[in-house]
Amino acid sequence: MSDSQAATEGGAPRDLSFAALRHPGFRVYFIVSALAMMADSIEHVISYWMMFQKFHSPTLGGFAVVSHWVPFLLFSVYAGALADRFDPRRIIQLGMLCFIVASLGWGYFFVTDSLEMWHAMALLVIHGFAGVLWGPASQLLIQDIVEPAQLSSAVRLSATARWLGLLMGPAIGSVIMLALGPSAGILVNVVFYLPLLIWLRKAPFSRSVALRAKTSAVRGFADILSTMRAIAGNRTIVSMTLLAGGASLFVGNAYQAQMPEFAEHLGHGDAGVGYSMLLAADAAGALIAGFVLESRGLLQPRPRTAFILAMLWCCAIAGFAVAGSYAVAIALLFAAGFLQLAFAAMGQTLVQIHAPAEIRGRVIGLYSMSSLGLRAFSGITVGIVGSMIGIHWSLALSAMMLLAITAGLLAFTVSAARR
Repeated sequence: MSDSQAATEGGAPRDLSFAALRHPGFRVYFIVSALAMMADSIEHVISYWMMFQKFHSPTLGGFAVVSHWVPFLLFSVYAGALADRFDPRRIIQLGMLCFIVASLGWGYFFVTDSLEMWHAMALLVIHGFAGVLWGPASQLLIQDIVEPAQLSSAVRLSATARWLGLLMGPAIGSVIMLALGPSAGILVNVVFYLPLLIWLRKAPFSRSVALRAKTSAVRGFADILSTMRAIAGNRTIVSMTLLAGGASLFVGNAYQAQMPEFAEHLGHGDAGVGYSMLLAADAAGALIAGFVLESRGLLQPRPRTAFILAMLWCCAIAGFAVAGSYAVAIALLFAAGFLQLAFAAMGQTLVQIHAPAEIRGRVIGLYSMSSLGLRAFSGITVGIVGSMIGIHWSLALSAMMLLAITAGLLAFTVSAARR
């Protein structure tokens, strides 16, 4: 299938902006899922700040990344298979309950001032399992909400909602932390998970029990190999999965876990406006990208476009890592937020549109394993290596290595397309 076909498959008219938002069910899904992802990110902001203030441990910051993403690495395809086989609404609800347990746990330890390192590690692991339950099932549910003609728009908007929540959460979380304090802020954060949890009770759902029963049984890790074999001949899915995996492996979002130290080095080491602005810069860039991506024909999803945007993202991240000026750091983080949302949403859109219907949950799970699971190792390349050579050098070198790999993948993809 050609790249131009990929841009239009799914039936969404190219000249119709935000087509999926015209569906009433998807409008609600878009809002409540963005709120839940924002809550996920708010929890990170507050918990990372409190861990840094109490332990001052770059290694624990690295573990925060590792423990959050290892469940995606090990169980994403399994979670996708569960969503193929069973009702994805109930799987998402289970994930929301795990998120709530984690936030309440942080709140208890903050209020009682009894947080120990092993407490933090356990809560980070619970949070990671909540995310893997939510991820593939939430993408598969889109197929049951929108009409086929709205599918392409729905996938792009869903990716935009997820990344907007992920990137806007730090900005809102820092405001909540300033206004209410970490203890009250993390408890208030529980409220943002509830709309999605409640809405899922009667959310639109079209697949019959008979259709789900025809889906092959969940086989655990064997599903990973079978799914790889099934998509091996699809150049678009393979290239986007490799791109997402490379971005996660070398950079991911590990720099956010180390943001308190970057803020301190730039002269804004307190939980004030300076630190908040660093976190908000990513979110502002992502907000602009979300509108550009879904506007009339601009930045239509194509593999080559995704590769180029990813390479520009590498340059922005490397520039931020070595920036000695607060203003320059803000500008580069803004650019990074724009570029990250743009290429990540494109990759998710292309994979979901091209995935075979009978194993769509598994394919989405495989993509999640690559795009999210491999972020566990970015905690090593940025956080743990950063404790040895400094986080500035570790982030800059990781971004440059990713740039070289992405350029190689782009060259290979273009060459394969010509052949």
